[in-house]
Amino acid sequence: MLPFERQNQILKWLMEDRTLSVAEISNRLNVSEMTVYRDIKPLIEENKINKTSGGISLVTHATVSPHSCTYCLKELNNRHPMQIITLQQTVEKFCCPHCGLLRYKDIEKNVSQIICRDFLQHTTISAKLAYYLFDADFNLNCCKPQVLTFDSLKYGEQFQKGFGGTILRFDQALDEVTKRMTGDLGCGCHK
Repeated sequence: MLPFERQNQILKWLMEDRTLSVAEISNRLNVSEMTVYRDIKPLIEENKINKTSGGISLVTHATVSPHSCTYCLKELNNRHPMQIITLQQTVEKFCCPHCGLLRYKDIEKNVSQIICRDFLQHTTISAKLAYYLFDADFNLNCCKPQVLTFDSLKYGEQFQKGFGGTILRFDQALDEVTKRMTGDLGCGCHK
């Protein structure tokens, strides 16, 4: 089966099953999981499917509430949201930086802007210029690993002194959240 035939089959299955895991697709198509990842990458880039914590799902913009996270569908958290503005001028809203970073990684080439809110000052900042605090001992009951954003290193370090954790820059935070999602630690997002 050619890649476009596998992609069409994956889309047909998603219309029936709504979500599929990479392992399940691999078994159904009798191909490696790496082949599945190569097959779904263009579908993600074309905004036909979403990468989820458990695999993939069809993009259904009409069914996503304007008050829900585009990535995990949880209610939006006004304390530390993130937004992506695409090259097509669509706006995707996320409950937290965790989900925003994961989605950015999926559609990076189609992103015009990515913005977030400083956790302490509640000011809007460029996510690419922000400082990201992972693993702070401060539970917001959101997606894991929990990620907090700060406009300045100074404020991030002050928060870190009280609550611990590790401060990373944008590219490092992207790598860290991706590494954790593909490892044994899992996410905490639930679809």
